[in-house]
Amino acid sequence: MFDALSERLERISSTLRSKGRLSDADLDAALGEVRTALLDADVELNVVRGFLEAVRERLSGDVLSRALSPGQQVIKAVHEQLIEVLGGSAMKITYASRPPTVVLLAGLQGAGKTTAAAKLAQWFKSQGRQPYLVAADLQRPAAVEQLRVLGASIGVDVFSAASDPVSVARSGVAEATRLGRDVVIIDTAGRLSIDEALMNEVRAVSAASSPQYTFLVIDSSTGQDAVHTARAFHDALELTGVIVTKLDYDARGGAILSARGVIGRPVVFASSGEKVSDFDLFHPERMASRILGMGDMLSLIEQAERTMDSEVLAESAGRMMSGTFTLDDFLVQMNQVRKMGNLGGLMRLMPGVTKEMRNAASNIDDKELNRVEGIVHSMTRAERSNPKIIDASRRARIARGSASTVPAVNQLLKQFGEMQKMMKQMGGGSMPSLPGGLGKMAGLAARAQSRGDLPSSLGSLPAGFGSPSAKAAASGGTKKKKKGGRVTPPKQR
Repeated sequence: MFDALSERLERISSTLRSKGRLSDADLDAALGEVRTALLDADVELNVVRGFLEAVRERLSGDVLSRALSPGQQVIKAVHEQLIEVLGGSAMKITYASRPPTVVLLAGLQGAGKTTAAAKLAQWFKSQGRQPYLVAADLQRPAAVEQLRVLGASIGVDVFSAASDPVSVARSGVAEATRLGRDVVIIDTAGRLSIDEALMNEVRAVSAASSPQYTFLVIDSSTGQDAVHTARAFHDALELTGVIVTKLDYDARGGAILSARGVIGRPVVFASSGEKVSDFDLFHPERMASRILGMGDMLSLIEQAERTMDSEVLAESAGRMMSGTFTLDDFLVQMNQVRKMGNLGGLMRLMPGVTKEMRNAASNIDDKELNRVEGIVHSMTRAERSNPKIIDASRRARIARGSASTVPAVNQLLKQFGEMQKMMKQMGGGSMPSLPGGLGKMAGLAARAQSRGDLPSSLGSLPAGFGSPSAKAAASGGTKKKKKGGRVTPPKQR
């Protein structure tokens, strides 16, 4: 998302680094880069114009900070305006004084509306609510069945009937009230494009159900069409906000900025994966930080808390810090991190990670991690507990048992040995402030690096993401270079 904008902003910062002050010519050039990046991201033209005018106003001479360099001033102004355009702050969901709270989902076919309904139901469950799904999409074949399957997977009942969408919506709300459910989510029919029949139907469903919230579901890769779609649905329904789907796709992302700029309604929720759990409130300030390459540690930590087993991690972390960390513990931590999703996606949330490192990490798929897991499972219990006993003949046996190669086994053992050294050295001190076992995933890049898929800067991090300086800052000190090139962590004070 927004990679082009991130790259151009980095270029602006580099170009202005040597400048003592921000001249009009420098500002024009910088805004020209931003304009091109926004248009490349498929942001609507009028939204782009308004964005640039607001940034220029923020950079007017009498409001510039003397404590910042010209490049920092531009990035700060763009960052603030991005937060403003994206909605300012996360929307607070309130509930009807007399339940149920009715939520109506509208949108075009293919935007992921039915899946978003199930994800939203799961989110409400996580908030302690009792959601109820209403399948009012009677137009698309198997839409009702799809919602039933998704509802069953999260333990949420689904209502539908062989009648018309308006009757289904009205009866669904009544049934939810009878059952004592406090949130009703209505999935409506979509079309391949805007037409009058669709608008009339969704208006009638809205009138029959009287929703407290009406959310437009749009695909993040929609581009310029998002403007027409958002405007049409807003005119028909008076939208409350937008749900953006498929944020994990390689999309330009202009739909997010365009929809907000055109209808003046915020992005409320965002879906970033195929799992039902890959869904949460949209935080404008976090997205703005991601766009500018600043990472999003809060989202990373929240994601870890949702998916990781804290007791399992605490047990293996205790052995890690005591110097008794084994390959079995390594597998436990690896599988805990895999629950969080794609490694490349996780690294996008890490501050200080370069585009090259993110792209390289994205190339490590589940098959690569499965091969690493296969190598470890091909070892005996004694070998996993004490890898030092693995000699040449054992390595050959492990390679055959895992359908791998001896060099791949050697590389894994080498990385694990480096990790153990680091853990023993840091046994009495603090670890880099990463949730759970995220740091250990960097070592899994070793085999991909040996094939040339990863830059050495990524594969050589045995116990944490980011550059050495970033890890030093996280642990509270600077590293010292000793004779022979060995790097040791800082002493704790």
